[in-house]
This record gives sequence, structure tokens and C-alpha cells, in this order.
Amino acid sequence: MPHGLPRKIRIAFIVQTLLTSLAVLLGGYLVSLVIKHSLIHSVLQEEADYYWSLHQASPVQPPPNTRNIRGYLLENGQSSLSLPAPLRTLEPGFHELEPSDQLVLVDQQAGARLYLVFLRSQAERLAFWFGVVPVLLILLAIYAVSWLTYRSSRRLVSPVNWLARRVSRWDPRHPDVADLAPEHLPADVQGETRQLAAALHTLANRVTEHVARERNFTRDASHELRTPLTVIRVASDMALGDPELGPRLQRSLQRIQRAGRDMEAVIDAFLILAREADIEPQSETFDVADIVRQEVGIARELLASRPIQLQVHVHSASPLHAPPRVMQVVVGNLLRNACSYTDEGTIEIEVGPGTVVVRDSGIGMSADVLQRIFEPFYRGEPSRPQGTGLGLSIVRRLCNRFGWEIELESEPGRGTVATVRFS
Repeated sequence: MPHGLPRKIRIAFIVQTLLTSLAVLLGGYLVSLVIKHSLIHSVLQEEADYYWSLHQASPVQPPPNTRNIRGYLLENGQSSLSLPAPLRTLEPGFHELEPSDQLVLVDQQAGARLYLVFLRSQAERLAFWFGVVPVLLILLAIYAVSWLTYRSSRRLVSPVNWLARRVSRWDPRHPDVADLAPEHLPADVQGETRQLAAALHTLANRVTEHVARERNFTRDASHELRTPLTVIRVASDMALGDPELGPRLQRSLQRIQRAGRDMEAVIDAFLILAREADIEPQSETFDVADIVRQEVGIARELLASRPIQLQVHVHSASPLHAPPRVMQVVVGNLLRNACSYTDEGTIEIEVGPGTVVVRDSGIGMSADVLQRIFEPFYRGEPSRPQGTGLGLSIVRRLCNRFGWEIELESEPGRGTVATVRFS
């Protein structure tokens, strides 16, 4: 994992070390400035005050002349030619002489001037030993502590990293939970990490068992449902073959046959939704208009004698390679919804290149209802007896499964327009 926890910890330590080093270096630089200027200035001033006290006691007291400080005294009326050339034009105060690399304090009392010269090389030597060397030692200590802390942190997070790598390699369809069994965990996986591994192991086992139960139920339920449907279809076929069958009974048997076919289509749709996404269902090329005409024939029976006109407009052929039962479920649910929520007016179905549009003049939906209409078991008009609130949820899941688009547009009192795009 290139962006895992160890990498983030390493970056955090590197950034922390760099920022700390920058702060220490800045502090060392400020210490050097203090040593070179403020501290040396104070030392020279104290040296000058001490010399003037000695000079008052003994006027013949010579100016300071040590390894670090050179002193010159210019008595009142004495020529400045006795001074080194760089000092002759200096006024009282603290001066830095760049060319001669000197720090000079000029102090005047009782008509005499005292020149105290401190070599910059001596100041830099002091700044090195009291500024640079401590900074380097502090940086080395910081680097050592950061490295030890990083090693310790890395050891602490290594079990979490191991666990994350194992989980990331799982196949969601068949998670290999054997690595997380308590007897297979590494020795360094302890504490909260071991508890997390045990919880993931238990959860993965439960998910695997749940998926297996769902698959078995789907397979068994589809098999058990197909058996009575086959009996119903065969019995209705035999009954329709009776030449003495009356028209009323014949219509009833035909409705039973159509209901059986619808039930088979729903079972096929459920089986497709229950399969894995990478398992392609059995598909074939068909004309969407044929499915629409078939479903319109079923919808006409739902309308019975209600004052509703059901119109079909096929603008062009729309071949589609997919399971025909899926398109049958999608169109059938949209048509049943339009019939259920339209009391009078028209229902139009348009088939165009890559689209099916179902337009009704029914009661419509508000914006709030439209946002939740695809939720399972949600019904926009609970007072109406038709439907369970699952039709549109199934339609949307089927469309998502095959990469189709489903859109709804509606206004209260002005009907609903459902559009399916499958191109």
C-alpha cells in the first residue's frame, strides 16, 4: 500500500524533523548574532568602564592589550596619527570595520578617547563554540531521538499494516479468512490489533455464511416456484385445447397463462439480480417494440372499462442484446404503475432508437416523493391499494445491472414521464 499508515508515519517524522532542524538552525543563527554583537558590545563596554576606573586612580595606566582586545588611548590634544589609520575617523560608539574585520568600541571620558578593538575572527570563534557546536549537538540528538521514535512507531503499527494487507487481498465474493484465524496470526499481533483481527474473522465468516444462504435460497426458491408455474401453464394449455370451452372461460385461462409468463419473467429477473456482477446472464438479440406490444396487451386488461386511452408509438426498430425477460419486467412495471395511478386520460408508450418512454396523465408526484420513489417498499400514495412499493426499486436495480438509465419526471396533477435509455 503506497499510501499506507507506515508511509504516513514516515512522512510525519520527516516533516517534524525538518521543522525542528529549521527551528534549531534559526536559533543557532540568532545566538551567533547575539554573540557577535550584543555580547561583544557588552564585554567591550564593561572593559572600557573598568579601564576608566583604573585610569582615574592612575593616569599612567596603559589601555588594555590582551589576546582578544587591543586598546588605544587618545589623550586630549594628542594627534590621532598615533592611532591605526582605520580608527582615526571614528566617532564615539560601536563600529564594525568590514575591510579590517574588526569590532571597535570608541568611548570618551574627561577629554580622552578610548579605542577598544575586538577581532571578528575571535567573535566568530566564540560564535562557533557557543552557537554552532551546540546547535550541531542538538540536531544530532534530535535526529537520533526521531530515528529511535520512528523505529518504535513502525514496530507498533506493523501489525495493523499486516492486517490491512491481508484484508485488502480478500476476494469480496470468497474472502479467505483463514489468515485471520487466531492460530495463524503472527506473534507480534497483540492487543487491540488481535481483537480487530478476531472481529474481522468472525464477520467474514458470517458474511460468507449469509451469502451462501442467500444463494441457496434464490436457487431453491426459483426451482420450487417454477414447478407449480409449469403445472399451471401445462394445465391451462390443455384446458384451452378443449373445443367446447366458452369465450368467458377462454379469456380467463389466457389471463392465467399471461400471469404465469409474468411470474416466470420476475423469477428470471430475481435470479439475474442475485448472480455476481461478472457472471453474464443468457442474452439474445430482440426488438424492444415486440416486448412493448406484449406488455401493452397485458396492460389493456388491467384498464378494463376505465376511461383511459393506451397508445403505442414505435418510431423505429430498437434491437437490443440482453435477456428479454429483463426488458419485459422493466416495461411491465412501468406500465402497471402508469395504469395504477391514472384514473382517466391517456397513457402513451414511445419506442425510439435506444429509448422507451412511458408517459401518463395521472396524479403525478411531488418533488419529495420523486426523490424517494426508487426506495424499496416506498409508495407515493399509500391510500391506493395497488402495488407493494417494490416495482420501481426492481426496475432501477435491473437497469443498473445492465448499464441502462432510468429517469422519472413528474408534477402533481400533470402526470409522470418514465424514460429508459439502453443504447
